[in-house]
Amino acid sequence: MCLGVPGRVVAIEGHTATVDFWGVRRQVLLDIVDEPVSVGDYVLNHVGYAIRRIPDDEIAETLALFEAVLAGQESGDLLADGVRSEIAGTGAGGDGDA
Repeated sequence: MCLGVPGRVVAIEGHTATVDFWGVRRQVLLDIVDEPVSVGDYVLNHVGYAIRRIPDDEIAETLALFEAVLAGQESGDLLADGVRSEIAGTGAGGDGDA
């Protein structure tokens, strides 16, 4: 299963953005994102790459969906575990830098 997780861009340096995922900050590459990204934008991250800038009119709905997945879910829920893994950076080979 492929999983993309939304996060807010807090800084950009070259082709790398620092993205905040529910208080966890990770470096994300901007090499393949579908359109230009600015600080404050939300992107969909997959294994360390921003694959899509989330349009402003979709941000609230997208974040609410992921909040619902993560709320009250204990380990064993494959979707919630996948989201947590992606946020923790372990979805990118376990190095914690994605």
